[in-house]
Amino acid sequence: MRHAPTIKTVRSSETIRASETVRAAERALAVETALAAEQARVTKTARAARSVRGSEHVHDSKVVAMPPDRDFNVIVVADTHGEPHPKTRAVIEQLAPDVILHGGDIGDLSVLDQLRKLAPLYAVRGNIDGRAAGLADSIDIEFMSGERSVLKLLLIHIAVYGPKLRAEVARLATAQHARLVVCGHSHVPFMGRDKGITLFNPGSIGPRRFNLPITLGVLQIGTSGISLRHVSCETGQTWLP
Repeated sequence: MRHAPTIKTVRSSETIRASETVRAAERALAVETALAAEQARVTKTARAARSVRGSEHVHDSKVVAMPPDRDFNVIVVADTHGEPHPKTRAVIEQLAPDVILHGGDIGDLSVLDQLRKLAPLYAVRGNIDGRAAGLADSIDIEFMSGERSVLKLLLIHIAVYGPKLRAEVARLATAQHARLVVCGHSHVPFMGRDKGITLFNPGSIGPRRFNLPITLGVLQIGTSGISLRHVSCETGQTWLP
């Protein structure tokens, strides 16, 4: 019986060198492609940020590391206008914040100094605020548990028109892969959803406007999920419309 001949593959030194050259070229191409993709992402983000408030819009990015074994409390305030409610400090301390976010219309910047005494603070400028150093118009904040991204949000002062997300803010949030937009401006405590993105306005802890409540927001990131609620600065209790 005749057996089919075994085909042996013999790689000469020239073949080996050629294949190594091909692999090196492939690696270089992969790096080049990754760099081009990153540059495209940065350009897209910059364009989206510029569209929010023209060429002067300043955007920043932050990462917050969370402990893996407990809930993480984020307190959200906005529209202090230099005069936070007298009970603000006591209410925030009772809520045991890990981080505080300020959604703009700060007023006197000493307000931020007082909040920083309670927890690490991230703040954006509102339409009444000047161009203070280190104060961006918008910030994307990514909350990480170890190497895992748990939540990415966009903090910006003006984000909605009525219950709807403004188109330019939607573009910026999408460019940053933010699932939550946190804002201020209206003084109206609000939570909703539009264009696949959750919206949250904590209300105002500054001087009362019309008959609106004086409230702040609580974003709790826990092992069982993520929750949002409003708290009255006057009573320290959960506020419901």
